[in-house]
Amino acid sequence: MSVGDPGSSSLLLRRAGIDTYQQPVVYMHRDCAVCRAEGFAALTRIEVRVGERSLVATLNVVVDDWLPPHEAALSEAAWSRLRPQPGARARFAHPEPARSAGALRRKVFGGRLDDEDYRTLIADIVGDRLSELELAAFVTACAGDRLDGGETISLTRAMLEAGERLDWGAGPVLDKHCVGGLPGNRTTPIVVAMVAALGHRIPKTSSRAITSPAGTADTMEVMAPVALDLSTMRRVVEGEGGCIVWGGKVRLSPADDVLIRVERPLDFDSDGQLVASVLSKKLAAGSSHVLIDVPVGATAKVRSHGAADALGQRLQTTADALGLRLRVHRSDGRQPVGVGIGPVLEARDVLQV
Repeated sequence: MSVGDPGSSSLLLRRAGIDTYQQPVVYMHRDCAVCRAEGFAALTRIEVRVGERSLVATLNVVVDDWLPPHEAALSEAAWSRLRPQPGARARFAHPEPARSAGALRRKVFGGRLDDEDYRTLIADIVGDRLSELELAAFVTACAGDRLDGGETISLTRAMLEAGERLDWGAGPVLDKHCVGGLPGNRTTPIVVAMVAALGHRIPKTSSRAITSPAGTADTMEVMAPVALDLSTMRRVVEGEGGCIVWGGKVRLSPADDVLIRVERPLDFDSDGQLVASVLSKKLAAGSSHVLIDVPVGATAKVRSHGAADALGQRLQTTADALGLRLRVHRSDGRQPVGVGIGPVLEARDVLQV
């Protein structure tokens, strides 16, 4: 039996053309011989291997005839990571169990995790070995005050160690971040331009929207490309003094990109995860001095001065533990900063300054 025939251990790959918001998904027909032989069911986690490349994807079972039983289709996220050649075939298997399963369960039931627990957990997150449900369970288990100061430091360090890290050599490397939650708050492009114009280095990585209509990366993308790789980012900073790039492309803190994917539909993040997210990216980008803007208002992410005090203290304690110079600035978050709401209108506000 030739490879790719029904009943073979390999299947011909095709591009599904489906955007699953960065989640690797594989599609198989319900009559697929591989699916039946391996006992794959809908939402099963499957290791997909194409040559030397592999990933763990979630299975969606197709009942219509757009996908033949001897083929498998990949979501855009899975296709871009595996980069199969035309006519390529993939092999499928059950992945190794996630090593962090015990730590995750312990956290869900209110336990405390240590440095090694978080390293294992973050390694599984980056390796796509946790399902969306398990990721959502972790995010929820850390909500509120369920992540203490020591755990926040451990989580930040683990997220930092899991990705690339830039080194800009001697001299201060500056950065600015707003914790968000306030519509129209697009001060970052203005600050980055001013700091770079004054001769300082400011390699700014930004996220897309989590709880606001637009993130800094979304707004900047209206005016210039933000999906830059590490080498292009370095070239821009060396030539211009600064940049604004989407953090999900450079993968300086890849676990954060996965967690944001889950936090966005849940529409919340905890103080501990917010601190770990922000500071792991700043440290990975090579920043030495960071200014954090915390808007306070009834509809902002931080809604009281007491909450701002607690967040500021956690930011400062974590930064001190990891050798980062940090200052927290509290701003008025009672109303939108700009006139426009959404990427295009917020970009217009920036250009008018």
